Amino acid sequence: MSDPLFEGDDDGNTPLETEEREQLIPSYITTRAELNEAELANIADAVRWVGRRKRKVLDQGFMNDLHKQMYGDVWKWAGTYRTTARNIGIDAYRIPVEYYQAIDDAKYWAEHSTFPPDEIAIRFSHRVVAIHPYGSLLEISRSGQQPVTLPGGETRAFLEDGDEVIMTARADAEGFVPIGFGNCRAVILPAPEAS
Repeated sequence: MSDPLFEGDDDGNTPLETEEREQLIPSYITTRAELNEAELANIADAVRWVGRRKRKVLDQGFMNDLHKQMYGDVWKWAGTYRTTARNIGIDAYRIPVEYYQAIDDAKYWAEHSTFPPDEIAIRFSHRVVAIHPYGSLLEISRSGQQPVTLPGGETRAFLEDGDEVIMTARADAEGFVPIGFGNCRAVILPAPEAS
């Protein structure tokens, strides 16, 4: 008999090993859709948590805390680095050093105005995705290929044409003036038609 939590897994979805499934906290979750819904609700709570006060965001401790806030109601391992190979990301043993370097680079870029703030956010995000220290919503939606039902009932396939993406960031380092940027907004446009 197949396990409904694993049904429909493909290369776009990070597979769950049996040992990982045992780390699932809610006992009611038996399907991938229930898992997606629980994770999305937990992420929504984390968004509220992060906005409650000013935080030192370019810090490994904060990043681990953020991940725990995002997934801690669903997974026992939330906030800790993955220890297994995945279909994306670097080898697990390299995560602590590479992640530290990515954060350190972003701090340097921010402190020395190496790039505009929006470019710093994009470069940092790209590095973290390449490292893949934890897991992500990108996996839940199978790289945007499989629609996900959001807690409000809306079905989405990650970002869609017309979506507005809003990023904001702030970097604090002792002895330095805090820097950051307010809302950096972009609207996802349709791909140009081939000529």
